Amino acid sequence: MTPHNEAKIGDIAKTVLMPGDPLRAKYIADHFLTDVKLINSVRNMYGYTGKYNGKELTVFASGMGMPSMGIYCYELYKMYNVENIIRIGSCGIYKPEIELLDTVLVDNSYTPGNFASALTGEDCHTISADKDLNSLIEQTAREENIKLIKGNIICSEIFDYYVKDFDKFTAGFPQDLNIIGAEMESFALFYTAKYLHKKAACLLTVVDSRYKTDEISSKDREQSLDNMIRLALDTTVKI
Repeated sequence: MTPHNEAKIGDIAKTVLMPGDPLRAKYIADHFLTDVKLINSVRNMYGYTGKYNGKELTVFASGMGMPSMGIYCYELYKMYNVENIIRIGSCGIYKPEIELLDTVLVDNSYTPGNFASALTGEDCHTISADKDLNSLIEQTAREENIKLIKGNIICSEIFDYYVKDFDKFTAGFPQDLNIIGAEMESFALFYTAKYLHKKAACLLTVVDSRYKTDEISSKDREQSLDNMIRLALDTTVKI
C-alpha cells in the first residue's frame, strides 16, 4: 500500500492499461473484463483487476498531467512489480491529413518541461516508447485491420488550446521530431519506465484538431475509444 493506492501486493497484474479518466477505467472494467475486483478507490483514482480472454489484467487510472502520471506509474512499477503499462488516452492533432477519431501510437514523446530533471537530475526532453510493446501493438493492428498512425507527440504541461501564442508554442518544438499532436502524460510514463527498467507504450484517440471543426457525437467518440481499448486489450494477450 502507498498513500495513493490501497491495493495489496498481488492485487495488481503484471500488465496495466492506464486511461487518464477514472470513469474510463470503470467503463473498461464493466464492459471488457470478467471476474473484476475493485483494488483501489483512494482519491477516486479507480483501479480494477480482472481477466480479458482468460489473462489477468489491471486497469488503473492515472489522472491528468505528468505529475499525476508520474506518481501512479512509479508506484505501480516500483511497489507493485508491474512490468508493462499501456496508456490509453486522447490527443489533439496538428496535421491536416490525420482525421478525428483516428488512433495514434506514440513513437517518441517530447516535453519542454523538467520532469526528468526533477526525478533523476537528467537533462532529458525526448523519450521513446518501448519498442517491443509498440511492435506488439502494430502486429495486433495489422491482424485486426485497424488503421494505426505512428508518430511523435508533445507531452505538454498545459492544455494547448489555452496557450496565449500558439505559433510561439509550436516554434519551440524540435524540428527533427515532426510532432503530430499533443497530450499530457506520455513523457512521464516513458521516462519512469526507462528509469525503473520497465516497459511502456501509449495509444491515443484523436478528439480534436487544429484543422477540423467537426463536432464529435458522444456515440462516435465512445465507439472510437472502444476501438483503441480493444486494440490495447488484444495486445495484452500477446505479452
